[in-house]
Amino acid sequence: MKSPLLSLPGAVPAEGRDEGVAAHYGDLFREQRALADGKGLVDLSHRGVVTVTGDDRLSWLHLLLTQHVSELPPGQATEALILSAHGHIEHALYLVDDGETVWAHVEPGTQEALIAYLESMKFFYRVEVADRTEDFAVVHLPAGSIAEVPDGVVVRETAYGRDVFLPRADLEAYAAQHGPVAGILAYEALRIEQHRPRVGFETDHRTIPHELGWIGSAVHLQKGCYRGQETVARVHNLGKPPRRLVFLHLDGSDVHLPAPGTPVRLAADGDEGRQLGFVTTSGRHHELGPIALALVKRNVPVDAELIAGDTAAAQETVVEP
Repeated sequence: MKSPLLSLPGAVPAEGRDEGVAAHYGDLFREQRALADGKGLVDLSHRGVVTVTGDDRLSWLHLLLTQHVSELPPGQATEALILSAHGHIEHALYLVDDGETVWAHVEPGTQEALIAYLESMKFFYRVEVADRTEDFAVVHLPAGSIAEVPDGVVVRETAYGRDVFLPRADLEAYAAQHGPVAGILAYEALRIEQHRPRVGFETDHRTIPHELGWIGSAVHLQKGCYRGQETVARVHNLGKPPRRLVFLHLDGSDVHLPAPGTPVRLAADGDEGRQLGFVTTSGRHHELGPIALALVKRNVPVDAELIAGDTAAAQETVVEP
């Protein structure tokens, strides 16, 4: 969905998976600094919004999700995954229950597939699943923000800030009152700095939660059965994941950032060396300079100097080998 905030002065549309909102509004680093200082907001209105209502909503979701949600208190934010039968990540849901309804925002364009799966699993449970994307827009308020949220509006409060499920009709007026508005590139740079993965960015068709550090934050190891649990338990108890997420400090002298999918190799072997992984997301940070997340083979030494394409990259451990 195309955001009305794209009509603001200086707005440059984002491309790819984040199409529909602004990449930036003319000054990427100024927008980042404002967010880091707890000011302004991020337009995430392109994300899907899904609700689950009914008396059985929490107990039913508990059977389907990787997270323990059967006793989720009202107002407490959490995140959860839906896995394939083989334990590969299919969806990430960013949840909160308001006492009557579970609200979740998901990656742009994935809500239809998610709802189709949820509908197929309803059976006799007293639940109703709805796509509310046309009616509600997600707005992110950074940590430290003192912006007020209208009465009755649902909020997910986390260590990184607040995700507000704002009526879509109120988006322009709210942004005018609580701006400045930051683009998705500023938000993404801070996400990379915080080592937070995204489905469709840090994942491919065979990614399992252990590789991205999602055990604990999105996967509860002490709950009952859900699809893909056997893989989660087996890797946790008996082995190690084949890959691990790393944070990369990139050589700031390069003009171009390595694109997602760019091969990662040992610096000593040069661009003819064996590929050890690939860049998943890259960005420009207002303090750290060029940075990226990458998936590499588990046995890559944690102190190894790497190259992303032809860009020198010093790694920082996110997931222990």
